[in-house]
Amino acid sequence: MEWYTLGHMITRIRIGQKASTPGLSRTVIRRPDGLFWVGGIWAGQVVQLRDFLFSDIWTIYEDEDTEQWLAFRDSYERKEREMIVNQFEDLRD
Repeated sequence: MEWYTLGHMITRIRIGQKASTPGLSRTVIRRPDGLFWVGGIWAGQVVQLRDFLFSDIWTIYEDEDTEQWLAFRDSYERKEREMIVNQFEDLRD
């Protein structure tokens, strides 16, 4: 199991994956439209980066909820890479 700081977790989490802190006290899911809270009083709300999140360590995992996102994930990540390459080539010219 790999542990990540908040910044690293945000760069590594893929669509449909969840990330949790130890003891599952905080859990988020990455959807195409952002990072959302799972469970608790903030369930379904967009994650706002606040000070208390920066001191947490996170683990990324997939569960049964991930399956619904797998087909979409591939096409979304392909489009995301294309946009990055296009931006790079525009800046290089």
